[in-house]
Amino acid sequence: MSTNMVTEFRYTLALYRWQIIGWGLGIAALGLMLVPFYDVFMDQQGDFLQMIESYPPEFLAFFGGDATTVVTAEGYLGMYGFSMLPVIIGIFAVLAGSGLFASDEESGRLDLILAHPLNRAAFFTGRLLALVLATLAIAGLGWLGFSVLLGGSSLGITWGQMALPFLALAAQALIYSMLALLLSMVLPARRMAAMVSGLVMVASYLISSMTGLIEDLELIAQFLPYDYFQGSEALNGLNWTWFLGLLAVSALLALLAWWRFQRRDIRVAGEGSWRRSALLTRA
Repeated sequence: MSTNMVTEFRYTLALYRWQIIGWGLGIAALGLMLVPFYDVFMDQQGDFLQMIESYPPEFLAFFGGDATTVVTAEGYLGMYGFSMLPVIIGIFAVLAGSGLFASDEESGRLDLILAHPLNRAAFFTGRLLALVLATLAIAGLGWLGFSVLLGGSSLGITWGQMALPFLALAAQALIYSMLALLLSMVLPARRMAAMVSGLVMVASYLISSMTGLIEDLELIAQFLPYDYFQGSEALNGLNWTWFLGLLAVSALLALLAWWRFQRRDIRVAGEGSWRRSALLTRA
């Protein structure tokens, strides 16, 4: 690693420290509530099943469960935890990816930074690696929160098993952050990049969740990231084809963002325009 890359990596990671703590501890807190509550859930299984059976079938299908599977460890964690986690961590991913460079560019700092004899590739790579590590750190804190009380729970899940859904979760976050990063290199403003990538994330979640209700949506869902999120199903084994496929797409998006960053003119400050953000590269 070059000195510039290491410096930028450390600087950017330091900027993410409170986001790592906030988002990571938030997900961990969810796990600290869900894991011990499973025993209460099972002690009152009859009442809970009666309540769940009163839910509309469409509600259960949306969250990928039914009255028989929700009492299993995988079904319980899936319905009350992992089904929504890609959207929760996805909010961080979209904001962080879209603002990795665009926030400094719109404030006028990026132009000043790159006015120095700084290699763009090292600068880009340092920030990108910091974003990836921050994403993994958030997923790691969430994993600790879901794992630390497993020993006193009847879930019957090991720490190693619990790590698998969080690997799938990290892959989801990375693909949304890389999409937001690429869009920030193409669209005139960070807010537009965040909006578009956020819409993709929410649409992916809704369409993929509704395939149990509307089979025709499966044709669309297969092109969306959430359709390849295992969630609690990964407790029984991670689908490595899906996982590596998502990482490969994320890497491709990052490579396209790097290519665009290398060739674009940096704004002095403020948001751009459609004319100035055209996909034409510099001569």
